[in-house]
Amino acid sequence: MSQQPSEDNEQRELNTYQARQAVTLGRVRYVLAIGIALVVVLFAIIYFAGP
Repeated sequence: MSQQPSEDNEQRELNTYQARQAVTLGRVRYVLAIGIALVVVLFAIIYFAGP
């Protein structure tokens, strides 16, 4: 007995934008860069203010 593909069962090919399911904003890279810079600065302060 062969199954016919139904609407729920058929495969769809999605482009990158449709498959992502989210809005891509450029802010993430800035948050990451600022966070890393702050960590480096804080570690430098801790290192030089040490004993």
